[in-house]
Amino acid sequence: MTLASRLSTAANTGQIDDPREQQRLINSNLALIQVQATVVGLLAALAALLLGAVSRGQFDFENMELLCASSVTTAFFATFLLGMLMVCVVIGAGKLGVNPDNIATPIAATLGDLITLSILAFVSSFFYKHKDSRFLTPLVCISLMALTPVWVLIVKWNPPIMKILKYGWFPIILAMVISSFGGLILNKTISKEQYKSMAVFTPIMCGVGGNLVAIQTSRISTYLHMWSTPGVLPVWMKKFWPNPCSTFCTSETNSMSARVLLSLVIPGHLILFYVIYLMEGHSVPNNKTFVVFYLLAALTQVTILLYLAEVMARLTWYQALDPDNHCIPYLTGLGDLLGTGLLALCFFLNWSLKSKAELDGISEPASGPP
Repeated sequence: MTLASRLSTAANTGQIDDPREQQRLINSNLALIQVQATVVGLLAALAALLLGAVSRGQFDFENMELLCASSVTTAFFATFLLGMLMVCVVIGAGKLGVNPDNIATPIAATLGDLITLSILAFVSSFFYKHKDSRFLTPLVCISLMALTPVWVLIVKWNPPIMKILKYGWFPIILAMVISSFGGLILNKTISKEQYKSMAVFTPIMCGVGGNLVAIQTSRISTYLHMWSTPGVLPVWMKKFWPNPCSTFCTSETNSMSARVLLSLVIPGHLILFYVIYLMEGHSVPNNKTFVVFYLLAALTQVTILLYLAEVMARLTWYQALDPDNHCIPYLTGLGDLLGTGLLALCFFLNWSLKSKAELDGISEPASGPP
């Protein structure tokens, strides 16, 4: 999503109008995300191994090579496919006169998980079938990591993108850590009866929140690039911690887009909830109480994220940092954590009220006249 946001900002500010500059920007950005994908893919595999060791009490050395090779390979191919798709979408949107902020980021968020999980399923199945080939997984990992210097050389053609490569690691890694806490919540709750079918709703809750906040952050970033210079906030955005009412209730451009995005939460989740119910049937909770809790949780998650997007965009811009690179990773990571935590709370409250109602129903006949 950071690539989609960067390219959208570049398109809206006229940075890719010149064909030569467009080619240089696209090549350096694609090379940048390949470096990031290779490193983060390896770190994600190691993080999964460590979290598994914490949960099970032992380190899984047997599947370490398989997990690392699957993660790095998936990251490499998924990043390449999504990167090319984002380039086509942004350039196509520009030719059609459509704001790519409204198209590229949602597509990246929506298709990102689908493409990544599809590739992961295929790649991991392939490596598992050939796990007896002793040198296959190490060779794949080493080969993909050996390409990193090539990507770095391409990135050097574009000094601003090289700056991202040098200093843009902290947001990505911290976002991965924050998101991992959401995974821990899911891992600890999913095996319990009261949280049954929570895994079905988690991608929806986290995905919708991350998608909407990424759109808003991309729009704010484009707005700042067009109306100000890094390190200097516009007069009407001087407050680092704006009043929440000004974030959602004014006639300012970013406030109006925040209201539009917030208005999509309840109808969007209701449609997705209905689709889940049609696919899963009565295996998912469908009582009115749970639906109300679920919608309140979704609304709370997106409201918090949209407000934080405004705050973080102002803080990063004031520090002469690009919100496209420094805000979206944090906010999507927080979206995963908030979404999983609030969803777990929904299931717990629904189970508690249901259990209380059942106990009351049992105790009433027992306490009645003989």
